[in-house]
Amino acid sequence: MKKHNFSAGPCILPQEVFKEASEAILNYNDSGLSIIEISHRSKDFVDVMEEARSLALELLGLEGKGYKALFLQGGASMQFLSVAYNLLQSKAGYINTGSWSDKAIKEAKLFGEVVEIASSKDANFNYIPKGYTIPKNLDYIHCTSNNTIFGTQIKDFPVSEAPLICDMSSDIFSRQLDFSKFSLIYAGAQKNMGPAGTTLVVIKEDILGKIERQIPSMLDYKVHISKGSMFNTPPVFAVYTSMLTLKWLKKFGGVEAIEERNEKKAKLIYSEVDLNPLFKGFAVKEDRSTMNATFTLINEDLKETFDAMCTEAGINGVNGHRSVGGYRASMYNAMTLESVATLVDVMSDLERKA
Repeated sequence: MKKHNFSAGPCILPQEVFKEASEAILNYNDSGLSIIEISHRSKDFVDVMEEARSLALELLGLEGKGYKALFLQGGASMQFLSVAYNLLQSKAGYINTGSWSDKAIKEAKLFGEVVEIASSKDANFNYIPKGYTIPKNLDYIHCTSNNTIFGTQIKDFPVSEAPLICDMSSDIFSRQLDFSKFSLIYAGAQKNMGPAGTTLVVIKEDILGKIERQIPSMLDYKVHISKGSMFNTPPVFAVYTSMLTLKWLKKFGGVEAIEERNEKKAKLIYSEVDLNPLFKGFAVKEDRSTMNATFTLINEDLKETFDAMCTEAGINGVNGHRSVGGYRASMYNAMTLESVATLVDVMSDLERKA
C-alpha cells in the first residue's frame, strides 16, 4: 500500500531524490566509495557543496545581489542564537507568531533589548498580527514566515528601514516572494530540502561586521562565508540530499511551478475543511498556511473512527501538535496532489458514515 506521509518534519521528499541518494550511499559517482565516507575536502564533495549553495541562490532569485548561501549545523534553533550574536547590538524587534518565534525571542534577549512588535499569543497563535507599528532604530526585525504547529503563514511582510530577518524553515522554496527584501533567511532542511542535519542560511554580506562583540568562530557568519561552509566537517549526507532536492525543484520548474501545485493542494483540503460539517479549521482563513493545514473534529467521539480510516488508507503523520490538538496535514513541496486527495476522500467518507 502506498503511504501518504503528512508528517510535519522530518517529512516527505521526492522519490527520485530518495533513489539517487540511496545509490550514492553505496557508490558515489562510480568511485567505489559511499557519499558518507568520502573526504569532505575531496573535489567530489566540494562540488556538491558549491552546487547546493549556488542552486539555493538561483532558486531564490538572489544570484549576483550580494548574498551568500551557507549550509550549517545546529538546526534553526542554532540560528535563533547566531542571528542575535551577529546582528544585535542594542535593540531588535520580533514578531511573535508561534512557538518558534517564542524560542527565538528567548535567545535574542541574551544579547540586547528585544521589542515584541506584535504577537498573536492571545489567541493561541491562530492568526498573524496586522496593523502594528514598527519602532525606529532597530538593529533588525525578525519574523517566522510559516508556523507548522498552528498552521498560519505570513502573506504580507513588515516594511522597515531595519534589516528583515526571517525563519523560513517550513515554507522555504514553496512560494514566490521578493527575497531581496530579506537581509537574512534561514531554514532547517527537514521540511522542503532534505533530511535533518543541516540548515540553509542565506545572508546579505553587507549587514555583517557592525557589532562590537567578539563572536565565537562556530557562530560567526563571516567565518563560515570565508570557508565556503567548510569551516568544520559539514553534514555531508544532509547537504548532498538537499542539493538533489534543489536540483529536482529546478527541474520541476522552480519556485513558480511548485507554488502553483502547492496552491492547488491547499485549496483542495481547505475546501473540504470548510464544507464538511464534521470538521473546523484552527487558523483564521486569511492567514492559513499552504504548507500546514490544521483542523479539528467538531465531535471528538468520531476520532477513533477517523484515525482508523486514515490508517487503512495509508495516511501517516496527521495528528496535530499537542499544543493545538486535532489534525495537521503538512503538504510540503514533495507532497503530491494525489496524496492530499486521498486524505480529502477519507474526510468525505467519514461524513457519509457519520
